[in-house]
Amino acid sequence: MFMDVVDALNGSLDNIIFPSRPAEILKTKEDFLRLSNFPNVVGAIDGTLIPIIGMSTDDEHVFVSRKGFHAINMQGIVTADLKFINIVCKYGGATHDAYILANSNIPETMEQLPGGGWLLGDSGYPLRPWLMTPILSPQTKQQEKYNESHIKTRNCVERAFGVLKSRFRCLHKTGGALAYTPTKCVRIIECCCRLHNRAIEEKLPTPVAGQVSIYSDSHTVNTQNIASAINIRNIIVRRF
Repeated sequence: MFMDVVDALNGSLDNIIFPSRPAEILKTKEDFLRLSNFPNVVGAIDGTLIPIIGMSTDDEHVFVSRKGFHAINMQGIVTADLKFINIVCKYGGATHDAYILANSNIPETMEQLPGGGWLLGDSGYPLRPWLMTPILSPQTKQQEKYNESHIKTRNCVERAFGVLKSRFRCLHKTGGALAYTPTKCVRIIECCCRLHNRAIEEKLPTPVAGQVSIYSDSHTVNTQNIASAINIRNIIVRRF
């Protein structure tokens, strides 16, 4: 019965949609620009670990995160108002954020985005022409200001994860973790994200039960940066 409700909500709440029309994309960019003066941003991306009850199956190792607990590693992309416009929640907690991104439809979506645009991600992602990351060792004031603006803008995805887990404590250890098979957990996570978006659309109050850990599993990747992406980032830096 419970999963029937979950599936019904997932089928009826069609509200996790990546902007594709020029007017939608422009509004998204304007909303981000007002946050911290970072231009051309269509989304902030990150991963968060959703704890699940430990398993004893042959693929258990896939779900053991670097934090030491069983989890689903959920990739989320959000807008400036903390709405999810894309989620990927089918991988175990041992899977790296960069791998999830590379095996999603996001690279193709961003490369074909009308008018172009950028996602902002942390150093757990490789720099790409459509994905801007921080400068690890800034050497100039402009680079430092770029990083400051980047962090301030990207912070919305961490805030979105925090609000999501505050609204739905089953996605956090304080709620006891999800005691279902990974397949069912994925459907529940998706449902919570859709309900989170609906709450924002209806302007429901943000939970005030205190901050929750988002359990980010990202760490600096060694993937080689693309020269064209470095050039684009350098151009952005010059505006600060």
